[in-house]
Amino acid sequence: MSKTQDKATQQFESLFIAPARAYGSLALEYYEKLFSAQLEAFRSYSDLSLAQARAWVDVKDSEGLKQVFETQQKAVKELGERLQGDTKKVVDLSQEFLQKGQQLTEQNVKAASAATK
Repeated sequence: MSKTQDKATQQFESLFIAPARAYGSLALEYYEKLFSAQLEAFRSYSDLSLAQARAWVDVKDSEGLKQVFETQQKAVKELGERLQGDTKKVVDLSQEFLQKGQQLTEQNVKAASAATK
């Protein structure tokens, strides 16, 4: 290859391929964390729901019914707190992704302007 072709290939790599690869890596990392958080939340909600269903099946008398209602209230409170925490986790992940994306964009703009000079 000639020097001109090498330089063109390097510029193409630095202006298009490297930024696309970096953004793809960032997106993959974000979605991996997001799916992991969603699976963890789903597992937690499922376990809580199944525990409540088992409690209802085990009711045999009025005392058992009273205990199930008390447990139900605690479960609803726990679920609300869990939802709040999971929502915050997703918001934090999204904000981190946006910040890193902006940093990548700024770096790529700087690199592109330096390459064209």
